[in-house]
Amino acid sequence: MKQILLIVQLVSAISLIGLILLQSSKGGLSGGVGGEPYRTKRGAEKIVFKLTIGFAFLFFIISIFNLLVK
Repeated sequence: MKQILLIVQLVSAISLIGLILLQSSKGGLSGGVGGEPYRTKRGAEKIVFKLTIGFAFLFFIISIFNLLVK
C-alpha cells in the first residue's frame, strides 16, 4: 500500500511541476503592485489553472495518507 501511495505521489508531483511551468508568467505580484490591470483567465489557461489546484490538493491528501499508513 505504501509503495502505491509513493508512486501516485511521485506522479502527482511531476504533473504539478509541469502544470506550474505551463502557466503564464505574467501573473503574480506584478499585477497588484502597479503592473497590468486584472484580467480573467480564459480557455486553456483556465483549464491549466484549475488542474493545478486539483493536483495540488491531490498531492496534499496523498501526503497526509502517506504519513498515516505504515
